[in-house]
Amino acid sequence: MLAAVALAAEDESYADDRARMVQTIEAHARSATDALGRDHIDPRVLAVMNKVPRHEFVSEVYGEEAYGDRPLPIGHGQTISQPFIVALMTDLLQVGPDDVVLEVGTGSGYQAAVLAHLVQDVHTIEIIPELAEGAGERLELLGYDNIRIYTGDGYYGVPEPAPYDAIVVTAAAHQVPPPLIQQLKPGGHMVIPVGGGFALQHLMLVEKDADGGVRTRQTLPVRFVPLTRGT
Repeated sequence: MLAAVALAAEDESYADDRARMVQTIEAHARSATDALGRDHIDPRVLAVMNKVPRHEFVSEVYGEEAYGDRPLPIGHGQTISQPFIVALMTDLLQVGPDDVVLEVGTGSGYQAAVLAHLVQDVHTIEIIPELAEGAGERLELLGYDNIRIYTGDGYYGVPEPAPYDAIVVTAAAHQVPPPLIQQLKPGGHMVIPVGGGFALQHLMLVEKDADGGVRTRQTLPVRFVPLTRGT
């Protein structure tokens, strides 16, 4: 599994860039103790960030910036998130190797690829057909066989494989979508940016207890593109 990913990650021309990216993530984590509850990102997450070839998930135009500390355009008004934010959101999900995860907002497929190394299965939904198709082709070429992509309105999640051990939303919603809360397994975690599009937003951690009760906690102020809805 993921043999092509391993080969891509061994590309020496990007190895130093990935190492510097991970060092930057670690530095950010030391100043984000309120969000994490500690001063570091899970080492398992850092190891994956140092493995997944981020340059494969951006346009060649941005190849030299692929491991920089900022989001990059991926077309259709969407972006690939800043590496630290990807690492932070992945960390907050607290996933394990037997987990099944839902991602809302496939984009280029990078967040799904990171999660695929840490969980059993990733289900990811994208409302823009061209992005969903491109991500599918990219992930297949890289050898990912535990990611399933859907095209549709992510506000409603993907009910059929639910409930999920964790849910990650990679675009800002005005509120936590009730269908996603319903699809979250008791004991599960959801990470979602909440706030106005291109205005003040906060990364929210949503936890569902064993009795179905829901707790939310604000972590960091963030800026995501708005969650695109169907018409």
